[in-house]
Amino acid sequence: MIEVNQFEEVTQIKMSREFEGKPLYWVAAYLVDGLLIDTGCKHTAEELVKFLEGQNLKFAVNTHYHEDHIGANYLLKQKFGIEIFAPRESVLLINQVPKLYPYQETVWGYPEPTEVDCLPDKVDTDHFHFDVVETPGHCNGHVALIEPEKGWCFSGDLFISEKPRVIRPEEDIAVIIRSMKKLVALETDRLILFTAPGRVVQDGRKALRTCIEYFEDLSRRAKQLEKKGLSIVAIRDEVFGRESSLAGLTDGQFSSENLVRAALRAQM
Repeated sequence: MIEVNQFEEVTQIKMSREFEGKPLYWVAAYLVDGLLIDTGCKHTAEELVKFLEGQNLKFAVNTHYHEDHIGANYLLKQKFGIEIFAPRESVLLINQVPKLYPYQETVWGYPEPTEVDCLPDKVDTDHFHFDVVETPGHCNGHVALIEPEKGWCFSGDLFISEKPRVIRPEEDIAVIIRSMKKLVALETDRLILFTAPGRVVQDGRKALRTCIEYFEDLSRRAKQLEKKGLSIVAIRDEVFGRESSLAGLTDGQFSSENLVRAALRAQM
């Protein structure tokens, strides 16, 4: 399932595996001036390639190595012969078969190993210039692409929402906060976030500041509750009321308990 939207000169391609006529989980790629940012998941790779036939496509960039961002890499190289670039930490991982949980296989599928090139610090298209900004926290090697003149920020999975209730166990909210602050401090007149799930946030700075404050407050509150003797589960229930339903659907990979643990270990 593919849905296409236009934002200024940016074409957004939202993709999802379909189940009973409905999307399981949207993930977005962005096409701008010949550059494709992220390539979606394996389950939608053929649909993406078909859409891109006849489009102005010259090369692609992966913001990081996760399976929902690299799924069409192999087919794109086969069909169009384009170069694909990824952060240094991601290059070897993209050329390997990943270890996936059952929910990841169901929702996104196994991407085929693909040789990609190391992403430089700057990326130029015919009409635009993109700075590559390191934004780890969601995973090592995660990057955002910034077009400073337009104020576009292709933020990958760094920002999902202002007040997330779940994260993965390996995510580091202290590092996420530092990455978000780096984006807030960019010297651009505006900052529009083009996010991986497909949300386009016009006032990106406001959204990032809200998320930063939320994580900082959550860390302080969780640590205060821990000092009172509450367990991690008790802190989770005090803060969020109960565990998210996503925990059961994802083998515990996306959970509120993970967020509490991350808040407790965060060193601000």
